[in-house]
Amino acid sequence: MSYRHARRNLRAAMLASSALLGAAATTAYAQEQDVTEVEEIVVVGSQIRGAKVTAALPVTVVSEDDIIAAAPASGDDLFRSIPQMGDVTFNSSYQPNTANSARGDTGSVNLRSLGIGNTLVLLNGRRVVGHPTSQANEHLVPVLTYNTNAIPVSGLKRMEVLRDGAAAIYGADAVAGVVNTVLRDDMNDWTVSTQYGGAEGTGMRELNFSLYGGKDFLDGRANVSAFFNYDHRDELNTLDQDYTATNNISHLFAGTGFENDSTLVGTSNIAPWGRFTVRNANGSAGQAFTVLPGTHALCATQIGDGVCLRNNGTLPSELNADTATMGLSVMPEVDRFNLFLTGRYQINDNIEAFGELGGYHAKSQAYQEPIASASAVNFIIPGTNYYNPIAGSPDITMTGYRFSDLGPISVAVTNKQFRILGGLRGDWNGWNWESAVLYSEASAKDVSDNISATKLEEWAGKNTPDAYNFFNGGNASNPQVGDTTLSNQAAIDGIRVDLVRRTKTELALWDFKVSRPDIYQLPAGPVGVAAGIEFRKETQMDDRDDRMDGTIRYQNLAGVWSSDFINQNENPDTYGERDVFSAYAEIAAPLVSPDMGIPLVHNLEVQLAGRFEEYSDFGSIAKPKFAAAWDIVDGFRVRGSWAQGFRAPNLEQINATVITRSNQTIDWTYCAALDANGALSGGLRNCGANTGNYVSADYIDDFRQAHARKSTPERRSGNPDLDPEESETLSIGVVFQPRFIPAEYGDFTITADWWQVEQTGMVGLFRGQNAVTLDYLLRKNGSYNPNVVRKEVTAADERIFAGSGFEAAGEIDHIKDAYTNQQPQTVEGLDLGVMWKLRTDRYGDFSANLNVSHLLKYYLDMAPDTQRLSDAVASGELDSNIFISGSMGDMIADMGRPEWKWSLSTTWRKDAWTVGAFTQYISSLYDDSVTNADGDFWTVEDTLTGNLYAEYAFDGSQITPALANASVRVGVRNITDETPPLASGGYVGTVYQPYGRYWYASFRKTF
Repeated sequence: MSYRHARRNLRAAMLASSALLGAAATTAYAQEQDVTEVEEIVVVGSQIRGAKVTAALPVTVVSEDDIIAAAPASGDDLFRSIPQMGDVTFNSSYQPNTANSARGDTGSVNLRSLGIGNTLVLLNGRRVVGHPTSQANEHLVPVLTYNTNAIPVSGLKRMEVLRDGAAAIYGADAVAGVVNTVLRDDMNDWTVSTQYGGAEGTGMRELNFSLYGGKDFLDGRANVSAFFNYDHRDELNTLDQDYTATNNISHLFAGTGFENDSTLVGTSNIAPWGRFTVRNANGSAGQAFTVLPGTHALCATQIGDGVCLRNNGTLPSELNADTATMGLSVMPEVDRFNLFLTGRYQINDNIEAFGELGGYHAKSQAYQEPIASASAVNFIIPGTNYYNPIAGSPDITMTGYRFSDLGPISVAVTNKQFRILGGLRGDWNGWNWESAVLYSEASAKDVSDNISATKLEEWAGKNTPDAYNFFNGGNASNPQVGDTTLSNQAAIDGIRVDLVRRTKTELALWDFKVSRPDIYQLPAGPVGVAAGIEFRKETQMDDRDDRMDGTIRYQNLAGVWSSDFINQNENPDTYGERDVFSAYAEIAAPLVSPDMGIPLVHNLEVQLAGRFEEYSDFGSIAKPKFAAAWDIVDGFRVRGSWAQGFRAPNLEQINATVITRSNQTIDWTYCAALDANGALSGGLRNCGANTGNYVSADYIDDFRQAHARKSTPERRSGNPDLDPEESETLSIGVVFQPRFIPAEYGDFTITADWWQVEQTGMVGLFRGQNAVTLDYLLRKNGSYNPNVVRKEVTAADERIFAGSGFEAAGEIDHIKDAYTNQQPQTVEGLDLGVMWKLRTDRYGDFSANLNVSHLLKYYLDMAPDTQRLSDAVASGELDSNIFISGSMGDMIADMGRPEWKWSLSTTWRKDAWTVGAFTQYISSLYDDSVTNADGDFWTVEDTLTGNLYAEYAFDGSQITPALANASVRVGVRNITDETPPLASGGYVGTVYQPYGRYWYASFRKTF
């Protein structure tokens, strides 16, 4: 039997047996408790203390036992185990090559796959400060998340996930729901634990140590509890696994019919084998040339030292840089600390003081691909360069070069988070009241290697051998990997500088809230009410390096100004702040009770809530919510809710100043003018790549001056006039507890909830190409798009447009593209849950929990201006070859958002033994960047993984009393060693962790 066949059989057996094996999952499973238990412990669905209406809401609970059993090394591990959590776009394996995105020890929250920023995270019922570093989402706008790795996992009592819109109760960002992490408190013993594990076949090892406990004082009137957690993770290296060991993964697709797709060849034509253009005396571009190994067949001129020149600006593909083979970081090395203290003091019988003090510190170290030149900086090598290979020593423009002799880029990121809270709570005339003051801040410092263009010009201009040498090529014996022909060390040290980005967010909050579970008595029972006010201040600061924010600028030899970093656009600093006042009210009322004896209405409860918020930067907003639970008979409940919500635009979306990004743009106006004059063969479909090949000889010189297709600067900016993204959520579900099943078969709870979220005004960009297409459409009707800024009309422009029917237009200088409220989206899904518990004296205790998330619809509509372009194409007003940029349409399974995710965990406990199993399924995705000859998309296979562990608890008598209250656990995650399924780039990092089977062992003792 083949290994693959045996592993397939093992997967099937694992799925069948997981319902029989006992265990809490090694990755914490999401468990929806039975209705009664939800009513007792869950606070996230209501602000009414003691309210039972939370049974009307879909809530997932991860209990303290589940968290202990999971032994997660980070908050990211914990959140990934919940099927309702979507793609993790902020993650430690996301290693962008610029500091423009969050890097390091990060994890994100994305409930319902609605996107970053649509889930509110609470700690002990109050807001958590957001991670300070943004990254662009699929709509190209900066989004901010809560860093799940800053959550002290070892100190959690439970985690509650409200899978329902909750803006009316908790305010902004609760569109998809709320995650409330509840800390341990009132502890009176101490527990120490340690865990060591690692991914099989890799060098990644992890060590965790935690200590938590507390003590009562003053005869129990006071308590102080604390917990400390330390994690160390070694680097996961690209060379550890075949799907990360090279940028060319086409061989992994051999025999699939997709192996010839060029997307799979991820090597770069920016290599140490540089591409250059000679500058003529008048500043125009002259002969292009490329440096090659001296033995290459395309050599034209030998220049010594084993290299030659090719009189062409194209680098042969076999010389492309394969940076992954250098041994870079897939996941960085991390050291993480969490420390948290909680305390309470009973002032008198009615008033208690409480407080929290917490901190998080993480340092990560990664090594990424060497610095490469980019269009951000147009660098010109002075003709005085000692190594200039061109006769007459002209200035030379660098068009493509990788500084591999500097080695991989070091990226060191330090993340910090701090929280302090103090408050009072108590009872007064039947009212529960609580008030607290909170201050929290998060900061990040990202330090990476880079090159100063000013210093590079200095060392490039030297006429002595210590000049920086651009023309010595790379590694002749292994030309795709690294560089063995280094410039002198003084030049390397002279051009290298640190790129430092500092970000910081702050949250200051004061609130006062009251509640009473029995303000009024109805025939069915007491009416509960809650109300409160909140003032909060939020700030965000993004302090870019002086060489990037415009403080220190570079002027090249042609007089063009840019960032002083060789591979970075200018990016100004950003600062924003807002003040928010909010007020809310909530009513929970029982309309029918069981003792009223009404047929088919065993019980009926409703919840009404509303919230008003006033923002200093965009105005006010108010949102309502209604929920109800109807027990038709005892054990069969129908529940539902309707709510409106909103996501406030984040401070960067409002306050960001102009940043410039360059993208390839096709100017359809130029193309149409050429086509109208018969100068463009094949029509507009050829107005793209290699357009010059289709332009008639009479117009080719004018075309080259006019640049119908080129890299165009897009000036993106924040928008103080942004409105909040608004939403409407509807959910309907049932809870079934079959009372007719005999007790000896256990207790069953079955849940099913359908939900739908409609969002409008999602913040995005119109996009540069769309702006240029709109400009063409308007010019056809005698107008133009003012956001497409053009240069003065030249003689070449006049010749192109003469007789075309269009007014002459100048070359595009730049495009203005501010963040605006764009398209709506509709997301719809189904959640299913089956819970089973059985307690026996003879065989022990059993439990099983199935949690299913099924996406039924994820549709992204067009924004009004985009729809206008689409309608013009459909009507024939625009050529059918004109394309529209941006994400739209059905988004399910599009390199993320799996249609199905489910987890099945089972538990068996008997005496000192616990055995556990956990199974997780993720359905297939499709990768539309990879196609075969028939135009089919690549299918990213579905996955079924399983975890297994066994734990033994000592009572102290077996070996030594020192082991009393101690336990040892041995476990394995992904027992069948399923690697993440293949995709472009190797794997889908937002869905899968980049490693296979993981072994671990842990020890825990309470004293």
